[in-house]
Amino acid sequence: MGIDRWLTLDELAGYLKLSRSKLYRMAQDGEVPASKVASQWRFNRHEIDKWMKSQRPGAVDSPGNRKTNMTGDEKIMSKIKISREGQR
Repeated sequence: MGIDRWLTLDELAGYLKLSRSKLYRMAQDGEVPASKVASQWRFNRHEIDKWMKSQRPGAVDSPGNRKTNMTGDEKIMSKIKISREGQR
């Protein structure tokens, strides 16, 4: 039989090797792609794999990597903003 498309919280915890409680909090906070059916969380394996790849350092979609993915103009404007904030 093929790989299940939808994972339970326990299955995902095993797949990602994270604690069940950590994943539950992440799902509640919208930090991980999830769907809630009745009172049960479900996770699409394809979306989880895509999300995991986006978490890599330097990944284009990685939150927190905004400055590394800026265009030249955006970097200049960011430096100006930081400089002005330092003068206050």
